[in-house]
Amino acid sequence: MSENVTTLVTIWVNGAPVQLEPESMISAALLKAGVPCRRSVTGEPRTALCGMGICFECRATVDGAPHRRTCQLICREGMVVESER
Repeated sequence: MSENVTTLVTIWVNGAPVQLEPESMISAALLKAGVPCRRSVTGEPRTALCGMGICFECRATVDGAPHRRTCQLICREGMVVESER
């Protein structure tokens, strides 16, 4: 009998490793890490809201590219994500 063994993907969120199932969205990694994606102009934490790239609340810097919609990006091994803290 063979076992279903899932290899997790590790990405870096604000310098800390976060492991997720393959094909997970980056917004899921931010939620798992417990950090907001960004801050509003008044300083309130924001995170993925619509999950389909319309609200832009999930923006973060991904692999050096700012303002990426994390609900639209699939995690790849070794990705570096920086949120507004």
